[in-house]
Amino acid sequence: MKQNIHIITLGVANMARALAFYEEGLGWKRSSASQGDIVFYQLSGMVFALYPHDKLAEDVGVMAAKQGFSGVTIAYNTTSEEEVDSVLTKVTSLGAKIVKPATKVFWGGYSGYFEDLDGHLFEVAYNPFVTFDANGNLKLEA
Repeated sequence: MKQNIHIITLGVANMARALAFYEEGLGWKRSSASQGDIVFYQLSGMVFALYPHDKLAEDVGVMAAKQGFSGVTIAYNTTSEEEVDSVLTKVTSLGAKIVKPATKVFWGGYSGYFEDLDGHLFEVAYNPFVTFDANGNLKLEA
C-alpha cells in the first residue's frame, strides 16, 4: 500500500444540517462529482466526503450506534495562532462545540479541538515546525 490517504468520509446524522455547516458556514465548495447521498469536497491533495451515518455503517457492515471516543481526529493546520482562534470562533458560531480551547501545547504549537454537529473531532492547530507549499499542502520536512 502506498503512503497516501485519498478520501476521508464522515457519517452525518442530518445531511442538510451538515451541508449548511460546511458550505454556508465554512464556505466550502461542493464538487460536481457529488451524487445521490454522497457529497464530495476537493481539498488540497485529497477529498473530504459526507455520507448519511446509517448508510455508511451499513456499507462498512457495523452497527450504526455510536459508542464513545472513536480514536480518530481530523486536523486543520493554520499559519498562525490567531488563525486557530479565528477558526474556533467561526465554527462555534455555526453550532460546533469547543471540546478543548486553544492553548500552547507540549509539542511546541498551539491548538484546540471542536466537535462538529455530528460529534466528529477536529483539531485546529498552528505548528511552527511545518510549512505549506504553494497549493496549501502541509509539508512535514522543510
